[in-house]
Amino acid sequence: MSSAAITTIVKMMESLPVEVHDRVAEHLREYINDLQDEIRWNESFEKTQQKLVAAAKRAKQEIAEGQATALDYHQL
Repeated sequence: MSSAAITTIVKMMESLPVEVHDRVAEHLREYINDLQDEIRWNESFEKTQQKLVAAAKRAKQEIAEGQATALDYHQL
C-alpha cells in the first residue's frame, strides 16, 4: 500500500469520534488478517497446483484402465 493510501486511512480515522477508534482498528485487524490468510492460501495452492493436476490425470487414467475402485465413505 502506498504511503498516500495509509495517510488517507489515518485521516479518515482521525475524523471519527475517539470512542469508535478501537472498533475501527479491530475491524481493520480482522480484515487484514483475513487478507493475509487468503494470500497464504493462494501461495500454497500455487505451489501444489501442478501436483494436483498430475494426481487428477493419474486418477483419470486409472479409472480408464479399470484399476480404480469406488471409495466407501462409510468405512472412513
